[in-house]
Amino acid sequence: MTRHRKRISRRGLLVTALVAMGAVLTPVAVQAATADPADGKQDPVRALEQAAHPLRSTEPGKNTADLGALGSMIGDAKVVGLGEATHGSHEFFAMKERVFRYLVEKKGFTTFALELSWSAGLQVDDYLQTGKGDARKIAKETLTNSPWEREEFVSLIEWMRDYNSRHPDRTVHFMGDDLGAPSMNDAFFGRVTDYVQQNHPQALPKLNELYTGLRPIDDAFAYLRKPLAERQQLAAKAQQALELVSSQKGSGEAFDWAEQNARSIAQTAKFLTMNPEDPATLPTFQRFRDEAMAQNVAWWQQHTGQKILLSAHNDHVGHAASNPEVYPKTQGSFLRDTMGKNYLPIGFTFNQGSFLSKDTALGGDWKKFTVGAAKPGSNEHTLDQVRYRDFYLDVRNAPAPARDWLNAARPTLNIGTQFPAEPRDVALAKSFDVLIHLNDVREADKLKP
Repeated sequence: MTRHRKRISRRGLLVTALVAMGAVLTPVAVQAATADPADGKQDPVRALEQAAHPLRSTEPGKNTADLGALGSMIGDAKVVGLGEATHGSHEFFAMKERVFRYLVEKKGFTTFALELSWSAGLQVDDYLQTGKGDARKIAKETLTNSPWEREEFVSLIEWMRDYNSRHPDRTVHFMGDDLGAPSMNDAFFGRVTDYVQQNHPQALPKLNELYTGLRPIDDAFAYLRKPLAERQQLAAKAQQALELVSSQKGSGEAFDWAEQNARSIAQTAKFLTMNPEDPATLPTFQRFRDEAMAQNVAWWQQHTGQKILLSAHNDHVGHAASNPEVYPKTQGSFLRDTMGKNYLPIGFTFNQGSFLSKDTALGGDWKKFTVGAAKPGSNEHTLDQVRYRDFYLDVRNAPAPARDWLNAARPTLNIGTQFPAEPRDVALAKSFDVLIHLNDVREADKLKP
């Protein structure tokens, strides 16, 4: 009954606040949840409430005074990982734009990194820097067949381009840190071969020979249907091509970027030697993928000096994944190894709502699924007893009872590319430094024509 009253009061309060105060959400007092007599431990809700900071909104463009404490939590971190508990919920995507805007304007961040191929990220960034093209068309080309092919990311790209037009001396950038999908087109290979042609023409015939059969990868999923032996041979040639470019011992920005682009090709070709018919090999390839993503982020940060907001699934940004059998070492863990406290992971949880996922991990269409309220005993159920509809907290500095609760593993829902998915035991404090909890989410908005 207490839970029912909370839902009603939240809904009524939201309507009133939207009208009266421009979407400012005021805390609502509710009865504290009682401790479960079965575990004999102190109820953590009151301690969580002491650490919680209410969110006024997840929508970008709102007053950001409620994010001030988040800025303090982030401190001097150079890379902030911002997760998502699903790959396709509006509130997660909108909140990422809201946080990025705040970090750009208040904390000196200038790069938004996405779990997207390096080549696609460069294509988006070209648009942001030059203004040539159309944001919607760019999004369609680079995000196709991904859960990010949504209106929320068009909004982000449009805001970034507008920001650059107003701040030509301090532009923001977009990077992709992932491997291969949806494609590595001919123009991307040209970023490597054109550099060699201009600076080391004697090496160009050999480079072209090594890239023959690999250039371009127009469809990573179709590429996986090539015989394994052929893919392994092409991966070996891609590595030789990287070594050839590196051996030219160039210096300066042009060489650095050509070498990194060749490295991305080699990374992708190696990752695509996976055998989808042999699930036992998947953890090895996922570990390699997360390591490569971390290397790409670290390279960007070191070579540009820019602060980065890194967007990916919870299982990639956290220090540990909810599914360690498949993700034995995460991107977040690799970044912690190389960057220490300069890397800060933020996780998302949610109580209920809809999202995008697929019936099968390889192929298939992204479509809407829905889950009901979190069940007792789960992390989300207890978090949702906190008296704020949406909130965030610093896991590291929470009161002792809250830290004890956050350090214990219990069922948590993290939904990726395939659904149904069962909750897995997660100790939130062992994965994230900061946690954002949302009461209700909905599926992201379909990209308009």
